[in-house]
Amino acid sequence: MYSEDYDGANAQERSGEDVYSKPVRAGKRTYFFDVKATKGNDYYLTITESKRRVDTNGHFAYDKHKIFLYKEDFEKFAEGLEEVITYIKKNCKRDNRSNFTDVDFEEL
Repeated sequence: MYSEDYDGANAQERSGEDVYSKPVRAGKRTYFFDVKATKGNDYYLTITESKRRVDTNGHFAYDKHKIFLYKEDFEKFAEGLEEVITYIKKNCKRDNRSNFTDVDFEEL
């Protein structure tokens, strides 16, 4: 089997059937929470971060990063996420918006 065949088969196996999707726009990024089903009708979650950028030709391109989260890991993942969010909220009181100044784009 050629590596292209292996990669294609691997991607198809991991793609799963789409069940539900929730996009969340957050500034320059969009997060996609996609519920997918395996052939055995078992659900899993993919979380994709997509960030738009301009490539060298001046065209828009998207950087995407994806993780797969399986149901046996949901509880530990949620616990870890909740813990770090609580930590950040408790320990990082700084308002990041205060670091920015008003910019008149006509000046640029």
